[in-house]
Amino acid sequence: MGYPRRLLGEGEVIVTEMKPHWRALIVPSVVVIGVVFAATWLALMWGSWFSGTLGSIGRWVIVIVAVALMIVFAVRPFLFWITTQYVFTNRRIITRAGLVAKRGRDMPLAKVNNVSFEISVVGRMLNYGRLEIESAGDEDLVIDDVPNVETIQREVYRLHEEDDERRRRRSEATGGDPVLPGDGS
Repeated sequence: MGYPRRLLGEGEVIVTEMKPHWRALIVPSVVVIGVVFAATWLALMWGSWFSGTLGSIGRWVIVIVAVALMIVFAVRPFLFWITTQYVFTNRRIITRAGLVAKRGRDMPLAKVNNVSFEISVVGRMLNYGRLEIESAGDEDLVIDDVPNVETIQREVYRLHEEDDERRRRRSEATGGDPVLPGDGS
């Protein structure tokens, strides 16, 4: 599911669009396997330990606890992963997350001051990291679990330079100062 084109500005083009790194799904996958194995074993053993009403109620309690664990530790992280988007356009950086309640942040490329990354040892092995984008005046944008973070950092710098050049040409054509997004000009 891509970022809706109708939410882009005139002349705005998506350059890169991605989800958090797939490693975010490792723990939920292990949880599913572990909970299914443990719940099945426990339900079978419970049936041999107890019979009648206690055995039946005990199995239902095991199933309810297993479903609750799967919802909290597997389904919820998966839904977060599947509904999170990092979009880099020729004019801004967009982050969106959430299935029902949405959370998002946009940062115009014109306000980018510095772009840095941080990669852990595991991140080097699996090729992901944290992208930190410093903003002029706004709160910095920190994006975790970015696949190919070094490539994305270089791409953001390139997009920033192209955006500066576009605004400079527009300013020269109109004979005024470069127009920054959100300054009311």
